[in-house]
Amino acid sequence: MQEPTTVDSEYRKFDGLLAQLRARNAEQFAISPKNGIDEATYVSIGGIEQWVTIRGEDRANPVLLFLHGGPGDVTNPWTFALFAPWEKHFTVVQWDQRGAGRTLRRTGHAVAPTMTLDRMAQDGIEVAEYLRTHLRKDKIIVVAHSFGSIFGMRMISARPDLFHAYVGTGQVADSTRNYSAAYDALVRKAQATANQPALDDLRRVGPPPYKSGEGYRVQRKWANRFEGADQFLFGTLGLALVAPGKSVQDINDSADGQMLSGERLVSQTTSLEPKDLGLNFAIPIFFLQGAEDFTTPTELARRYLASIRAPRKEFVPLKGGGHFAVFMNSGQFLEVLVKRVRPLGLRH
Repeated sequence: MQEPTTVDSEYRKFDGLLAQLRARNAEQFAISPKNGIDEATYVSIGGIEQWVTIRGEDRANPVLLFLHGGPGDVTNPWTFALFAPWEKHFTVVQWDQRGAGRTLRRTGHAVAPTMTLDRMAQDGIEVAEYLRTHLRKDKIIVVAHSFGSIFGMRMISARPDLFHAYVGTGQVADSTRNYSAAYDALVRKAQATANQPALDDLRRVGPPPYKSGEGYRVQRKWANRFEGADQFLFGTLGLALVAPGKSVQDINDSADGQMLSGERLVSQTTSLEPKDLGLNFAIPIFFLQGAEDFTTPTELARRYLASIRAPRKEFVPLKGGGHFAVFMNSGQFLEVLVKRVRPLGLRH
């Protein structure tokens, strides 16, 4: 007589399948040790151990440090396939920031009182210093997404000697106007596409500021739908389940980190104006922004870059992907990086 199926036995079967898929992906995305590098370890940064991964097919390539957004939205668990093409042209470094991902796994919530924008920027500088020494490079390239762009700008302002160039995407430009500009852009998009449900929703909550979270939830709902982000965001969970060297614990760490980081850091970002982010920089600045970003509005980013003084600055709108263009349109994003930014990293 066949034994009855239990939840535990079904989970073991599912976990076994995931293990096979992780092993297959580990083989498919393996880096050759001859010229390449594939490291994943804890590094002492800012008085705590923080998780850093380094992958690239040729150590001679420029080093690219990716600053994830959120806050607390680590990308390490699911970008193994998306960043694989990047690893042909750059040594790609990902870092689970203070209070996020595997860094939070190691430190626990005791780190919460130290989570400030200034501390995050100093952590980022220390990561850059570590990479310069460890990888024997004079300077590195920074690519910062969304929340990462806030302290990324502080990093390059404080220590331009560490960086070849800065690339912002989902660039925060003026958080005092962010939601009002996003609301106006969403209404225009709804009108242009004759999307009556969106118009009804947006008009029901009206323009910000909001007395409750409902207005912000409506904005996020339609921003994600217009940008096509919902499927992408769900897809990252699937990628995390089959990522080499990862487990369900990484997904739980990510969720835990987003909750903690939101509690500790979001309130520190709501009153930032362009002057707080910085207006004078000593290195080239590139904004690769989704052409229709309804989360960190494209027009605000364009205006912010226009107000910046830098030895070189470029604004590149990317069709498709919106706020997540760096991932959803990673092919075009990489083309721009290779053509316009990578040569700067080959000069030293």
